[in-house]
Amino acid sequence: MRIVAQPLKEPINHLLLIATNTSGATCDLYFAPNLRFGQEQSPLAELTDSKPQSMVTLAPGESGYAGVLTSSADGSGHNGRTATGLSVGLPGRDGKGSIGGAVQVALPGGSVYVDDSAWVTYWQANPREATAW
Repeated sequence: MRIVAQPLKEPINHLLLIATNTSGATCDLYFAPNLRFGQEQSPLAELTDSKPQSMVTLAPGESGYAGVLTSSADGSGHNGRTATGLSVGLPGRDGKGSIGGAVQVALPGGSVYVDDSAWVTYWQANPREATAW
């Protein structure tokens, strides 16, 4: 699996995570990715309203998507900080742990501003669904 983070112009303060199946077999993306910015102890909150009808299944070469709100647009978030690292883990079928451990993903421009309002969507099969929140 190859995972990249791309900035979005709209909605503001969002990233798009793209997970591409680089294997020769079908694989499934369960729940939401486990994200940690910098040295955070706890993963980012999941946006429960984004839960799809079913898991995302990827054939070889296909991609799945998750939207990430990094900070509130109106300044209502607290404990703002600049993060220079992003750790991404893929939960297993039971929603616990991380299959294969977490990987470090480069942030666009090397850093991103994050506050306590940050969240991540569940994996989606379509980038428009991942960025609709």
